Amino acid sequence: MTTSKEPLLKIEDLSVAFKQDSGSVKVVDGISLTINHGEIVAVVGESGSGKSVSAGAITRLHNEKKCFYETGRILFNGNDILNFSKKQLQDIRGNKISYVFQEPMRALNPLLKIKTQLVETLKQHCSEIEDVNKRVEELLESVGLNDTKRILSSYPHELSGGMQQRVMIAMALISSPDLIIADEPTTALDVTTQKKIIDLLLEIQKKNNISILLITHNLSLLKGVADRIYVMYAGSILEYGDTTELLSNPKHPYTKGLVNAVPKIRQSKEQQIKLTGIPGFIPSAKDYPSGCKFHTRCKHVMEKCSREEPPLKEQCRCWLYE
Repeated sequence: MTTSKEPLLKIEDLSVAFKQDSGSVKVVDGISLTINHGEIVAVVGESGSGKSVSAGAITRLHNEKKCFYETGRILFNGNDILNFSKKQLQDIRGNKISYVFQEPMRALNPLLKIKTQLVETLKQHCSEIEDVNKRVEELLESVGLNDTKRILSSYPHELSGGMQQRVMIAMALISSPDLIIADEPTTALDVTTQKKIIDLLLEIQKKNNISILLITHNLSLLKGVADRIYVMYAGSILEYGDTTELLSNPKHPYTKGLVNAVPKIRQSKEQQIKLTGIPGFIPSAKDYPSGCKFHTRCKHVMEKCSREEPPLKEQCRCWLYE
C-alpha cells in the first residue's frame, strides 16, 4: 500500500444530476469529502439523502446516458476519475476500488453456485493466479468462512444473510483494492450479525491498511469504527468531523436529531429510554426547498433559513453558527 501524504480519494464540489422528460434533477449538490490512506470514513443520513448516488458516482457506475456531473472533481490518487476513459474506468473498478452493496441476495446471482461466482470474479481481476481453487478458499477463510467446501458448493439462498455478505466482502477483496465502498452493508441483517459484519470490515481494514467508505443511516454502528463522519441530507453535506467529537457534540440540528434517535443504554432501570424523532420527511430531489434544505423540518428555523442556503463553515452548514 502507498504511504503518500496525498489523500487517497478527494471529492471536490461534486454535483450529480439525472435527466428526466421534464428536464434534469440534481440529486447530489456540491459535496466535498476526503479519505486518507488506511482511513475509515462514514457518510450518514436518511434514505433518499443522496448517499448511494454519491457512492456510485465515485467510479461513474450510473448510466451516463441519464446521469451527468454538473460540477466537481473526483480525485483518486491525484487523478480525476471524471476525465477517465472507459478503459481507465474498467481498470479501476473492482481493482483499485471495490464495492460491497446492501442486500447481498440481490447482488449475488441466484442461479450460480458461490464457487462459480468467486472464480469468475477472480479470473476477471486476477488472471495471473495459478491455483484458483486455493485462492477462493483463502478468500472465504479471510472473511471468517471456514466451512469452505460446503459454502463453495452452495447457491446463495442456501446461506444466511450474514454469510452472503461475507461472500460479497471476499469478492471485494479479490484484487487487494486500495478502497472499499460499503454501501449499507448491514441492511436486512439482525443486530448481532450487523455487529459481526462491521467488526469484520474493521479487522480487514487494520490487517490490509485498506481505506473504507462506509455508507449508512445507522449512527450506532460508527462509534469506535469510523475516523470521521460526513452527515448528508437532501444531496448536501450538513456537517462533518471527527467521529467522537461529532457524536458527543453535534452542531447541526439534523445531526442532533440523528444522534437523539439512537437508543442509549442507561444505568438506572427507573430511567425511561426516550427517543426523539425528527418530524417530517426528507424531500424528494424534485422538491428540494430553497434556502437551507432542512429548514422545513427544523425547530430552530429562522426567516433567513428559507431564503438563503448557509455555507459550510467550520464543518457545519447552519445559520445558527453564523
